[in-house]
Amino acid sequence: MSTNQPVPAAQAAGRGTPDARQLRKILITVSIALMAVIASVTGLNVAQTHMAVEFGASQNTVLWIINIYTLALAALLLPLGALGDRLGRKPVLIAGLGVFGIATVVAALAPTAEVMLAARVVSGIGAAMIMPVTLAVITSTFPEEQRGKAIGVWTGVAGGGGILGMFLAALLVDVADWRWLFVLPAVLVLVALAMTLKSVPDSRETSAHRFDTVGALVSVIAVTGLIFVLQEGPERGWTAPATLIGLTVGLVAAIGFVAWELHRRDASLLDVRLFRERGLSGGSITLLVVFGVQAGIGVVLFPFFQAVLGWSGLLSTVAMMPMALAMMTASGLAPGLAAGIGARSTMVVGIALAGAGMALMALFVSVGGGYLSVLPGLLAMGVGMGLSMTPSTEAITASLPREKQGVASALNDVTREFGTALGVALLGALVSAGYRSAIDDRLHGIPRDAADTARDGVANAVEAAGSTGPHASDLLHAARQSFVDGWQQAMWAGAAIMCALLVHIALRGPRNTTSAVADETDPAETVAAG
Repeated sequence: MSTNQPVPAAQAAGRGTPDARQLRKILITVSIALMAVIASVTGLNVAQTHMAVEFGASQNTVLWIINIYTLALAALLLPLGALGDRLGRKPVLIAGLGVFGIATVVAALAPTAEVMLAARVVSGIGAAMIMPVTLAVITSTFPEEQRGKAIGVWTGVAGGGGILGMFLAALLVDVADWRWLFVLPAVLVLVALAMTLKSVPDSRETSAHRFDTVGALVSVIAVTGLIFVLQEGPERGWTAPATLIGLTVGLVAAIGFVAWELHRRDASLLDVRLFRERGLSGGSITLLVVFGVQAGIGVVLFPFFQAVLGWSGLLSTVAMMPMALAMMTASGLAPGLAAGIGARSTMVVGIALAGAGMALMALFVSVGGGYLSVLPGLLAMGVGMGLSMTPSTEAITASLPREKQGVASALNDVTREFGTALGVALLGALVSAGYRSAIDDRLHGIPRDAADTARDGVANAVEAAGSTGPHASDLLHAARQSFVDGWQQAMWAGAAIMCALLVHIALRGPRNTTSAVADETDPAETVAAG
């Protein structure tokens, strides 16, 4: 029997139960901290060309500068989330903000690609300290009747914050220098740090067991290997030696982690037996798929806006904003809907809307239809994702005991990161395969060199068209139409995945109570009884 005893947040802070004003300050603080982390995930995407020129770096190095942050973040979420439970969520949040802020300043001033890589690794470590603690502070501080709304705000920032961050990044690149991209997260960190010191109460777990060091190390290896495969597989090839080695190491470590955690039981980093519980398994699967679809849509949309419609990077980012705003609004409305019709029904409605949005884009997207041919699908997807994310997150955090909220939050975040990497790899591969298959039959009469270049992608085709003289318009039409064909193939695949998720959640989702937190009276007792 576990002897873990959580120290209540308000008690740890040396004061009574936080009132509404204090809770609002806490929510604003953790949302700002989370926004700094999320904005740094996507911000550098708009500066790839600028970094390559300034550092004299290859495309592979630039991609590593972008991806190494996500890799370090995902790999360290579980162990650092667990440390936050033990050492105190407030001090870990303060330390994380300090590490993240210093690394952000170093990255902004980095003279070489090597310094930039190192700074991004340290930023990822700081982000892994911040991200799980922000949600754990909410679940350990807010009373049950207000927790759902607070989690709705958190999921809205987590879901839409990346697009908002990318918009601000694109704006800064257009009007200033790419190094100004780091100003936004640096300012957010300073504000969050000042507010944390003043407003956030501390809470921690008192445990008679030693920290699960072995489980933490094995989890880092497992997540690193699997995320590496998803990030590098499309670039290196799925049968490349590095990809196969990463996959083998990741899978072996993942199996070893499960075996070790089953052996360690009460003193484990994560009680994997809890995945038998509907809330944890259903919420995790939903977030995996929803964030995968969202990330994959980004991979598809930007080439469509830029290469097919001919828009700038800033205008392309603005075009994504309706989906982000719809997602954030629906995330805030989801707790009220869940209270009325139940968590599972809310998730089912959200998943159905997101699937319908993908089907709408598959049906109506066209070169001539432009932005209006995809806007209804974007809005439907934004609303659907927002409705499904909040009850899923709440189901995950409710499935672990109060003293393990850092681990619950980290598990929630790891699931999102896996989903993001998986969605980019899967939908990106489907679009590329569909494009190459479609364009082969449309290159008759195009000069051989230009045709070979066009097969690499729609952006390559647009660049090559300028040197083909009278064949330029034919090549552009072939490439853009072929990209739309690949888009439709990817969207139908995504809609099919959403349909499968819909069936699973309808049958095996969280119990349809009026709140996801009411899914089980005591998850630990449920597992013990099982």
